[in-house]
Amino acid sequence: MTEQQSTPQLPEPQPQASQTAGAAASQASYTFTAPDGTAALRRRQRAQTVLLLLVIAGLGAQWWVSHTELRDLRSEVAQRLQSGDNSNNELKGVLKAVQESTKELQSRVSVLDSKQAESQSQQLALEQMYQDLNKNRDDWALSEIEEVLSTADQQLELAGNVQGALIALQNADKSLSRSDKPQFIAIRRALARDIDRLKALPTVDIPGIAVRLDSAIGQIDNMPLLVDEKPVESASEPKPQRVSPVVAGKASAAPAKSKAAAAVPAEAPASAWSQWLAGARETWQSMSTEMWAELRQLVRIREVQTPEAILLSPGQAYFVRENLKLRLLNARLALLSRNEFAFRNDLASAQDTIAKYFDTRAKQVQTTQALLKQVQGSNLAIQLPTLAESLNAVRNYKARH
Repeated sequence: MTEQQSTPQLPEPQPQASQTAGAAASQASYTFTAPDGTAALRRRQRAQTVLLLLVIAGLGAQWWVSHTELRDLRSEVAQRLQSGDNSNNELKGVLKAVQESTKELQSRVSVLDSKQAESQSQQLALEQMYQDLNKNRDDWALSEIEEVLSTADQQLELAGNVQGALIALQNADKSLSRSDKPQFIAIRRALARDIDRLKALPTVDIPGIAVRLDSAIGQIDNMPLLVDEKPVESASEPKPQRVSPVVAGKASAAPAKSKAAAAVPAEAPASAWSQWLAGARETWQSMSTEMWAELRQLVRIREVQTPEAILLSPGQAYFVRENLKLRLLNARLALLSRNEFAFRNDLASAQDTIAKYFDTRAKQVQTTQALLKQVQGSNLAIQLPTLAESLNAVRNYKARH
């Protein structure tokens, strides 16, 4: 139902006065009047005219009344339609409120259903826990041992955790030793055999290798690159100490005075001149040696196997160091996961990067290379056993009982 409706248009009454007047006029036109009855005819015409006017006035009054009633009817109908629209709007608001209340009730019902389902699941879980607690104590202990052995077997297979598996086996044997039942002897024998297999494995110092890799990673920032090489000062002999001629003359004159009381005056100027020449010669030799050393540092000839290592920008040098660190970190992860293939590939790539971009004549680079060679010599190819015998013994016992 629409909120607003247009007011119905009622047909207006057609006035009948004109039709009556026309009929009367036509009748008057066809009325035969005698020549001697002119006065009567006039009176009749007047009466007809008056009657016609009265009829017209009556019809006009009737039309006015009908029109007024129709207008009042229209206004009343419009008011009733407006009130109907208002009622419809109120009903729509009430209906909308009812729908919202229904949705809210449905949401609450759904929440209650979910809570009921959760409470039922919790109740089932509690019942299951109660049933599990009512089991036999030995079955509970065997289930716990089976879970521990299964976890230890997974760690042994994936991460090579020999110590963890050995501790799990020893704890399981200790737990079974508290019971005096002879049925556990077969399980304890299987545990003992697995313990002996793990103890017979050769030991791999994984923590020590990881520490060496961490040490190599820490030295990367201090290792010089080929592009960072600075000119090395050549080791020259210590410069001779310059001695002034006056001091030399005094030093040589002192023993002469002790030997002889008097000196020849003609030889004194000749000895001073020779000493001055010797000092000038020594000074020139030292200055020429220093100048030659400086000139030798201006031009250097070096043979490099990888020219791109010399053309590294500072940003590229930073990424070279970071990539080398990532290689060694990947090798460390491969070591912890017992992945020997990835471990050796990462170490070989790290060695190639060091030989390509770093100055292998530097002591720090040589130390890092020696450390990585030592790490590469470690043997990780150890065939690890499984704990299948102990697990099968526990499961077979549970299946029989």
